[in-house]
Amino acid sequence: MDSKVVVLGSCMIDFSSYAPRLPKPGETLHGYKFIQGFGGKGANQCVAASKLCSKTTLIARVGDDIFGTNYIKHLEDIGVDTKYVKQTKDVSSGIATIIVADSGENQIVIVGGANAKLSIEDVTDAAEVIKIAPVLVCQFETPLETTLAALKLKREEGTGVSIVNGAPAVANVDPALLAYTDILCVNESEAEVMTGIHVDSVKTAEDAVKKFTELGSKCVIITLGAAGAVFSNEGDEVIKHVKANKVKPVDTTGAGDAFIGALAFYLANHKDLKMEEAIKRSCDIATITVTKPGTQTSFPIRKDMPKYFFE
Repeated sequence: MDSKVVVLGSCMIDFSSYAPRLPKPGETLHGYKFIQGFGGKGANQCVAASKLCSKTTLIARVGDDIFGTNYIKHLEDIGVDTKYVKQTKDVSSGIATIIVADSGENQIVIVGGANAKLSIEDVTDAAEVIKIAPVLVCQFETPLETTLAALKLKREEGTGVSIVNGAPAVANVDPALLAYTDILCVNESEAEVMTGIHVDSVKTAEDAVKKFTELGSKCVIITLGAAGAVFSNEGDEVIKHVKANKVKPVDTTGAGDAFIGALAFYLANHKDLKMEEAIKRSCDIATITVTKPGTQTSFPIRKDMPKYFFE
């Protein structure tokens, strides 16, 4: 069976420390818990879709170290096709150092490692699966020229749609990246970096959507955390606001990746679902994740979810 969701992106090993609050510059805090886990936006989004029972393939690079070996096994155990996850000699696997406060807020520092070696050649090697997949997902955590090569291949020779998660945000992004992207998804801070518009409300998010459209984006989704998301499809006269369920957050790490993975799942496996409903369900899935600690460990599994998510 061909993969319905193909993700080109990053793998990171997460080192998460939990503390009462986030430290101030130069301050040392005592934390009370440490967890080592699997992360990286590409792998997270792929795992999120896989846990919802979508057939998935990841195109990525890890280091030729114990972290890389363990990551590939972890993905295989979940059911992700790892044919195109390559171990890279003489470079470490990607590492993310995460601090999580009791409020659920987090700070993250990443060291890309092998992710920086993901190349256009890797796209060429995986060309056939990219072309035929209903959904291709990319982010900005790996080289942008590699992302652009995959998007061009998808648009010019393939079928289906592409989703680009503009994270980490890039100012003055190459217009070609937006032009070859079918669906652009960013959060408030990423939207601000990319458009120059301070996003702190539904209204300012709508202004940012309009700016993205002016820059050449076709379909834009801006996620707003507890406030849900706003979106606009190409040709829409009205920018729509999709509300999210209210919950008490425990750990917001990975919520955006859960949203992207869920959206990819719905676009690939529920093609008759309207975009607004796909976004609503994806918001609800992201909301579930913030009530649990960890990143991939917080992503819901289909068998544990209410049936209405899959109707």
